Amino acid sequence: MGRVSSSATSDDAAADFRALLAPEGQALLDALREHDPAQELALATRLRREHPAALVSAALAQARLRQRAAAKFGARDAARMYFTPNGVEQATRTGVAAHRAASFRALGVRSVADLCCGIGGDAIALARAGISVLAVDRDPHTCAVARANAEALGLGGLIEVREADVTEVDTSAYDAVFVDPARRSAKRGRIFDPEAYSPPLSWAVSAALAAPRAALKIAPGIPHEAIPAEADAEWISDGGDVKEAVLWFGTEPGRMRATLLPGPRELVGRGLPDPGVRPVGRYLYEPDGAVIRAHLVAEVAEQVGGGLIDETIAYVTGDEARPTPYAAAYEITDRLPFNVKKLKALLREREVGVLTVKKRGSAVEPEELRRKVMPKPYGKRAVTVFLTRVAGAPTMLLGGPVTFG
Repeated sequence: MGRVSSSATSDDAAADFRALLAPEGQALLDALREHDPAQELALATRLRREHPAALVSAALAQARLRQRAAAKFGARDAARMYFTPNGVEQATRTGVAAHRAASFRALGVRSVADLCCGIGGDAIALARAGISVLAVDRDPHTCAVARANAEALGLGGLIEVREADVTEVDTSAYDAVFVDPARRSAKRGRIFDPEAYSPPLSWAVSAALAAPRAALKIAPGIPHEAIPAEADAEWISDGGDVKEAVLWFGTEPGRMRATLLPGPRELVGRGLPDPGVRPVGRYLYEPDGAVIRAHLVAEVAEQVGGGLIDETIAYVTGDEARPTPYAAAYEITDRLPFNVKKLKALLREREVGVLTVKKRGSAVEPEELRRKVMPKPYGKRAVTVFLTRVAGAPTMLLGGPVTFG
């Protein structure tokens, strides 16, 4: 993650961080543990009467980051850890990092070189799995934060943090390598070209191929043709949201799989041909995003005995309600050509008060449509409308989720 800065700004951040680790800074952070952001101005004014202004600003910034980080790291860990703005944004969610650490452990890995470690989210998960970690980043401030996090969580004995250029680190003494290249830059924002990652994907792949085992974290939107033949590709979703893709080396080359967390539940590709297109049946299945990214919609269609509603749309339809952990099921009550006026009249007639709008293959924005067709609740019924294409035609499918016992 952000491995590219060594400027005056970074030096200032490092100095502020060192002050936070001193007794006065620690006392300030303790005082801010339950602070209310809405009262921050008055709180800052009071604290500056007793502490240096720069230290108060740094402590308040850290307190805000801890509150943001609770969603990724859990409230208990976040309250003890230290963060940078980029670190909160780019760090791996705890559940995903724990899954990856468990995967390394199951492969017999006992030591990992974590290259581009950022603030240490993955290093922490690896250490908690009993794996010793060399955590490497080239930014001094980021390294200081990662080191402080290891100590704060009682993992300093398993995590060595090293400030270095990852391309110059000898990893031969480690059972495995994990690389998380930076996929954002301060100037360009999100980076989509894998060769523009820092370090480039080609370098990361070469480092992986030189290790007994390896995992490379990449963007889930990576084109399948960019995946090396030697890789075992895993797409991961957490709570229904696709979080990342991982290229594993030293496992099963050519494998494609989708992992759904919590669980984990894993769907492995079997090279099935694309499902055929069929008329919309009584049920619609919405595959998890990781399943779609892994190109495993055919596996879901086989499980539910269904086909596609359109050759370009990843919605599966069938005549039976069959449970699968890899797709959400909906019972379809209406199929209509796309027409805003007809949809509004139907919602009013059926006294709908809760409208969920989903889309796939439609340019219509769900929030805009919701405002147009239901400016106010018409009743208490709940309806889901799918904006999509059926046999190439813009279509609205109405229904509701199926609950399996």
